This record gives sequence, C-alpha cells and structure tokens, in this order.
Amino acid sequence: MTDPSSGRAAAPGVPDLGDLLVLVARGDRDAFEQVYERLSGPVYGLALRVVRDPAQAEEIAQEVLVELWRKASHYRPDKGGATAWALTMAHRRAIDRVRSAQAGRDREARAGVPDPEYDQVAEEVGTRLEHQQVRRCLRGLTETQRESITLAYYGGYTYREVAELLGVGLAAVKTRMRDGLIRLRDCLGVQT
Repeated sequence: MTDPSSGRAAAPGVPDLGDLLVLVARGDRDAFEQVYERLSGPVYGLALRVVRDPAQAEEIAQEVLVELWRKASHYRPDKGGATAWALTMAHRRAIDRVRSAQAGRDREARAGVPDPEYDQVAEEVGTRLEHQQVRRCLRGLTETQRESITLAYYGGYTYREVAELLGVGLAAVKTRMRDGLIRLRDCLGVQT
C-alpha cells in the first residue's frame, strides 16, 4: 500500500499522515504527537536550507508545527500529500523570514548608514566653514589679543613663552588671552 502523503509504501500498522491530520483537526493530541515526530525533522531541514541559521530554522519549525496543529482542518488530501502541505508551509515561512530580514537590512541601510562619500564631503564643508568663521572672529580681536591667542593655540607656546616672545609680562598675556577668548566665544556663538 502506498502512502499518498509521501509517495512511499506505508509501513504496516503506521497510520497515514493525512489520516493523522484529520484526527489532529478534531483535537487528537496523540495524533499530533505522531505528526510532530514524522514532520519535525523534514520541516526543520527545509527551513535550515533556506535561512541557513539553526536558531531561526528551529523557530520556523516550531511555528509551522503549531500552525499544523491549528490549521489541520485546512488540509485537503485531494490537493496533495500531507508532507508536501507541511513542507510548503515551512518553505513559505522560511522565505518570508529571509525577505523580512533583507527588508530590515535595506531599511537600515537607507535610514541609518549614510553614504561614506557624502559624509566625507559634508565633514570637509563643515570644517571649512568653521575655519572661515574662526578666522573672521580672530580678525575682530585687537592685535595683541590675536597675537597672544595665535601663538598659544596655533603655535603651541605656553603663556610664559608667549609673554617672552611678545616682551610683555605674564599677567598681561593672561588678561589678553582671557579677554580675547571671551570675544571669540561670543563671536562664534558658543554657549557655556
């Protein structure tokens, strides 16, 4: 005798999978246990071939087997074997999982990861604008303030070295620097 759900000869005393699904549709837990034992391996194997991730394949297999329990009454033996019906469910669910993951990656790529070339150009433009604004604000300082700040911040000199280079006292340099930095902060619109 041939098992129509698999196309193979049915073993004597082993119920047909389609007949088991009819019993599952009536709420027979023992029948479902047999369906589970016979289909869990093939469903998991198919899911694993599609998603290539054992954890996701297990989730898909569990979801499909729960769906078999819930929708056993939808099985129509005249439309195909029970194994094919279950594997079709598994294949569709696995494909949906792959498509969903790809759609998520595509969304993240569009929304979260800007084009690296655009980032580089935007950064260069921002830096140039900041430099222009700093140069403009430096021009608004007195000559002694500008000299002191330029030597200290761009030349890398200490306050004491700036005082020696300009031939003024340390206190005068500190005052010029403080006043100049306050004016720069105000000009640049820096909030403290």
